[in-house]
Amino acid sequence: QFASFQGVAIRSFCTSPPHEHPEHGRLVYKGNLAKAVLGVRFFSYSTSIFNLFMMPYIMLKTGIEFESLLIQGAFYGLIGFFTFVTPVTLHFLTKGYVIRLYYKDEMDTYTAVTYNAILGEKVTVFHQKDVKIPDITKMFTTFYAKTKSMLVNPTLFPNPQDYHHLMGYDKSFFFNIEEEKEFSEKK
Repeated sequence: QFASFQGVAIRSFCTSPPHEHPEHGRLVYKGNLAKAVLGVRFFSYSTSIFNLFMMPYIMLKTGIEFESLLIQGAFYGLIGFFTFVTPVTLHFLTKGYVIRLYYKDEMDTYTAVTYNAILGEKVTVFHQKDVKIPDITKMFTTFYAKTKSMLVNPTLFPNPQDYHHLMGYDKSFFFNIEEEKEFSEKK
């Protein structure tokens, strides 16, 4: 496989297409906010950790002391609340954001890659039949894979047929249950 880049020949020894993963299959979706999500979450975690380490030093140097143990507990609780609420909220809002989505044709399985709580990549494997579309549009959910909510941008699928197959839009639609039973019996 050869490619030309402004007169310079580049040779690739890759045996699979560029968007093929040996274990997960063909890349059908790549989220454009993956680096932004990772950066915001990393920044939030780092500021919270910095706050945890600096707060005792700041309290010691400023001499802020409270007579009442109740007021002191409330003050430290308020500081701790704001230290932890931002990273936890960001995690819950972005945990379903799909960074990459792979599809294996022969097994009809999808592999969604998301970020876990410690900013590592988490892999979720599911079948197309496990995809459930929410009845009511939800803010950070495009579909459910088994019970896990996933968020994808439909316009970022290079091939719209991949999105239609993922969501089940390429299946026949039946108006009543008898028609569906007859169709499934014919198969």
